[in-house]
Amino acid sequence: MPQQQSFYGYVPDRDICLIFVVLFSISAAVHLLEAVYWRMSWLFATAVFSGVAEVLGWSARLWSSYSPFDQDPYIMQLCVTIIAPSPLVAALFIMFGRIAERLGEHYGRLSPAWYSIIFLSCDIISLVTQGVGGGIAGSSIDDQTQVDLGGNIMLAGIIFQLTSITIFVILMGEYFFRYLTEKPARKPKKDPTAEETYVPIRGILTKKMKLLILSLLLMTFFLVIRSVYRMIELIDGFSGKIIQTEIYFNIFDGGMVVCAIYTLNILHPGWLLERVYGDVPMVLRDASPDSSPRVSFLSLNGKGRDQVDIAVAE
Repeated sequence: MPQQQSFYGYVPDRDICLIFVVLFSISAAVHLLEAVYWRMSWLFATAVFSGVAEVLGWSARLWSSYSPFDQDPYIMQLCVTIIAPSPLVAALFIMFGRIAERLGEHYGRLSPAWYSIIFLSCDIISLVTQGVGGGIAGSSIDDQTQVDLGGNIMLAGIIFQLTSITIFVILMGEYFFRYLTEKPARKPKKDPTAEETYVPIRGILTKKMKLLILSLLLMTFFLVIRSVYRMIELIDGFSGKIIQTEIYFNIFDGGMVVCAIYTLNILHPGWLLERVYGDVPMVLRDASPDSSPRVSFLSLNGKGRDQVDIAVAE
């Protein structure tokens, strides 16, 4: 049969598919070990899940390299590869919340908890929308009307995800600007039962914190590139040139997700958010009513958001 008659418009390159299966398998396994070792349960539902999903998606494309006219692997890869990176996007939101806890919550317009609640909710909506769209498009491959409907639903999910990421990037950029210029966005919360008034200190950018921020920015960049590509691909349509050109998918989808997931493997919050609060310089921000200097800072021991107060005698 002619090559162009396949569902893809081409026959997936077997070697390329195998390379991606191996790369994602290694990353998922390493993420699993890292999550267990560092006791970070949120990584199971984000990095590990994303890696496993990518393995399934690229395994389906590998299957298609042997059976390019078989509908089952095509539907499988269509549905899985569209949603697989979404858990990695969720990891971005959680990582930023951890960073904000340590550098100072008052530099952000929202608390770390609300950043997670709002943007994780958006990510779940996007994931479900893309999955439903992929299912409709894949299961109705012979009905162009249904294929177009599924494609439009997938496109809506991608656009929603890209919009939420864009808003997140704007808020994240504002947070770091306010941190660097010492311009808090809101007043720190104070304990109404406390006898003394004090303001949390400005967390310091340790070398490891800088690496974690670099990890966050790199992952964001790679995942935004991937989302832009998938948006353009779906706008062009299932019969368009973009979706039927394999190298575009390999570079801008598979390649970008590989870069993002391995960035997290290497610049991992497990060792970059170690228990180092004792190494953070204490900067006085206020004095108590009795003129006894008093400061507070967020615990960096990874066990929560407990505030530790340190009284400094004059």
